[in-house]
Amino acid sequence: MSSIKLKAKVEGDTVEVKALMTHPMETGQRKDKKTGELVPAHWIKEIIVTAGDKTVMTANWGASVSKNPYLAFSYKGKAGDKIKLSWTDSKGEKDAAEVDAA
Repeated sequence: MSSIKLKAKVEGDTVEVKALMTHPMETGQRKDKKTGELVPAHWIKEIIVTAGDKTVMTANWGASVSKNPYLAFSYKGKAGDKIKLSWTDSKGEKDAAEVDAA
């Protein structure tokens, strides 16, 4: 199961993309309440969104983005565009989700 909930809605020639990603987004500066040890850094570093074979958005994030981040943006597109959002985190883990713009 993907950690990404992805939606794409078309209005005219604009596609609005909304994504909710489940991720701990740890900065590496928070202490575990039980052990007192620092929780290791673990955050989404890069997000790439494509429509078909065209990249429509790239984001490079740092550790300051909150847990379970939400991302929304628009681009010029059309109904039926196959939208793919993929991320890579600071531990090299990856996830992706796809949806057709409607």
